[in-house]
Amino acid sequence: MKKHLFATLPLFAACVAVPALAATEADVENSFNPYKSGMPSFPGLTPGMTINKANVEQFKDVLGAGVYRLIKEGQFEMKVGATTQFAISKAYVDATKANLNKAKLGAKPGELTGYVAGRPFPEEPDVKDPRAGEKLAWNYKYGVNWGDGAIISPFYWKYKNMQSGQVEKTIKYDFHFLNFMHRTKDAPVPEITPNPSGIFRAIYVKAHEPADLKNTQLLIQRFEDDNKLDDAYLYLGFQRRVRRLAQGQATDAFLGSDLMIEDFEGYNGRVSDMKWTFKGTKNVMLPMWNHNELKLASDMPAEADGFKYVDFGGQGKCFHEGTWQLRKVYVLEAAPVNTNHPVSKRVFYMDAQIGNLNGANEIYDRKGELWKVFMVGKSHADHHLPINKGAGIGVDDAFSMVDLQSRHCTTGQFKGQVDPKKNPPGLFQVQNLRGGD
Repeated sequence: MKKHLFATLPLFAACVAVPALAATEADVENSFNPYKSGMPSFPGLTPGMTINKANVEQFKDVLGAGVYRLIKEGQFEMKVGATTQFAISKAYVDATKANLNKAKLGAKPGELTGYVAGRPFPEEPDVKDPRAGEKLAWNYKYGVNWGDGAIISPFYWKYKNMQSGQVEKTIKYDFHFLNFMHRTKDAPVPEITPNPSGIFRAIYVKAHEPADLKNTQLLIQRFEDDNKLDDAYLYLGFQRRVRRLAQGQATDAFLGSDLMIEDFEGYNGRVSDMKWTFKGTKNVMLPMWNHNELKLASDMPAEADGFKYVDFGGQGKCFHEGTWQLRKVYVLEAAPVNTNHPVSKRVFYMDAQIGNLNGANEIYDRKGELWKVFMVGKSHADHHLPINKGAGIGVDDAFSMVDLQSRHCTTGQFKGQVDPKKNPPGLFQVQNLRGGD
């Protein structure tokens, strides 16, 4: 009997699930400061140099597949800058420490329990963990993005023919972002009340120019319950009425641009809308810089406060002219759950320090062919507008959405401001759209 008992012990052990190791404060420190042991490097890569068609093969291993293709085709040249620290807000880091190991994945994607505030899963992701990609997606959903709230005003989108460089249309917007829940820095903390619908985060967009789009407004309300569909509303100024957007319209071209609503901020959807797969950790070039150190656009007038926009160059002037730096990233794939989705997958190079999904992502069509490359450049908050100093976020500063198949692009130039006074909660209600004129 004793012999039989010992013989069954290995079988018993194999049947017992081994619990994941709890995250530690050391994990938190490494998550928010992945460069504490030194900055990443790659042979031959030095700040001040340019990666172009002539030398791109040498640096293929530190380029996203889409960016590599664009440089190889001679569409643009990449200016290399030094890797720098993008320190996250102390309040957000402290919230991560205070709530360590409270967040737990549910049985199904889109289910999360115990989350309070901060980064839900600060431990290093493991490719052997089948749900590592999902954890990274939650880190993005509850990440700092624009902090607890911010405004881009003005925000210029330009539609361009990539072959000729012709600017077909320019739209002047305001974009507002507000977290209603899990706030860590700006009063009120931790949430804005009343909030009877359980809205986690909302985006409000208003167009000012051109005349045919003036007062066009978009409102997106994302709920705390990730399995609840977003509410989205569009107000068309010339029709003077609000209409609710169907779920599928989030993947239509937004006002004729190269972006879908789902593309906003890199990924503007629910965790449950995608199957997330973590593909590994590597060092990759991302567009991150100090705004005040760039050569800025001369073809756009400066704002009243002297602010100047990031310049564009390359083929068709489709590419922002900021510097790129070597960053630690998590390669993350997202495949839509809906088989009718126009995209087969998205590939993100998620910055390990700030947790964004919009540095240099790739969008593949339903046939699996590369369709678009989305590159959003971020400025360090302390080297941007004075009001952003100490914000503890990466300030979105310019974007390039390049459609490789149609040879067309949409570019964006931001004046991002982390200013809570410009984001009253009433702005994010449907009633505001009706009175938006």
